[in-house]
Amino acid sequence: MRTQFGALPYRVKNGKVEILLITTRGTGRWIIPKGWPMNDQTPAGSAATEAFEEAGVEGKLSHDVLGFFAYNKAYSGERLPCVVAVFPLKVKKQHKSFPEKGQRRRKWVSQKKAAQLVWAPELRRIIRDFDPSTLS
Repeated sequence: MRTQFGALPYRVKNGKVEILLITTRGTGRWIIPKGWPMNDQTPAGSAATEAFEEAGVEGKLSHDVLGFFAYNKAYSGERLPCVVAVFPLKVKKQHKSFPEKGQRRRKWVSQKKAAQLVWAPELRRIIRDFDPSTLS
């Protein structure tokens, strides 16, 4: 089992929470930005870096873990079981240009729609139950 760190990029618009989803590079499924641990960064810091590289967003990072989800990552023709710790990221800036811009799509959706679009059941629950007012 490998560990990854993911960001749940969100904003509050007209009193409603919206979630930024991105597509995977391989299958085009909707997911949140996530990736491997990075040297000299906290788990939440790694998640924030992935949010910039994969979705082009920056913002206020929380070190509160919202939950975990598991998936199998296709890697060099093999399937690696991974568990992802999810950290909330309140988006303050959305860049037009970012490292993986040509490789992914990104879309702001309602919390309910985001929970319907993602495929991992545990991630659906994390998104559905997310309440930014409970963050420290």
